[in-house]
Amino acid sequence: MEYSKALASLFTMLVLAPLLVVKATDPDPLQDFCVADLSGKLSVNGFPCQPTSSAGDEFLFSTKIATGGDPLANPNGSNVTELDVSEWPGVNTLGVSMNRVDFAPGGTNPPHVHPRATEVGLVTRGELLVGIIGSLDSGNRYYSKVVRAGETFVIPRGLMHFQFNVGKEDAAMVVSFNSQNPGIIFVPLTLFGSSPPIPTPVLSKALRVDASVVDLLKSKFAGGY
Repeated sequence: MEYSKALASLFTMLVLAPLLVVKATDPDPLQDFCVADLSGKLSVNGFPCQPTSSAGDEFLFSTKIATGGDPLANPNGSNVTELDVSEWPGVNTLGVSMNRVDFAPGGTNPPHVHPRATEVGLVTRGELLVGIIGSLDSGNRYYSKVVRAGETFVIPRGLMHFQFNVGKEDAAMVVSFNSQNPGIIFVPLTLFGSSPPIPTPVLSKALRVDASVVDLLKSKFAGGY
């Protein structure tokens, strides 16, 4: 009797286990495209779809990053031209997006993190120092290389990184993400420009500096980036 019960339990596990696995995976797409209806409410999987018949063909194409902005308009000496789902509705639910970043000489894309995407970059002009800081598991190892026009780099999801124009001329890069909305956390702005602000004693203790230093840094980021 006990043997029969055990056999029945094993049979049940063998039958149900694949079903549970299937249930845990993403469903296959039910249409070729899901052009974002940006007037709709954003959900966990993206924006609601608008009929492709009313979207025309333009949702497949974009000229947004054909030109960049003025890097000198930003104190960092860099300008980011975003091409995520809000700028390119055709990528809705496809899990991809792009950015173009232009740099003045000495300009930087400050240390930051993309919490929802791995980044692949192509330097299209000039030469950029690309720095990546590993997690505590890697001993906070710092990886870096000067990447020149035509060369590429990859930054794993969630790792802090930056780019810095080490050349004497303007530089530019195009990066792609495996998310339609990769998110960005600028480290200096997060620490010193949050709203409401992180208490000064917390930062003073964590950074091992006087409160006056923390207050000075907060004043630098009070207006954001």
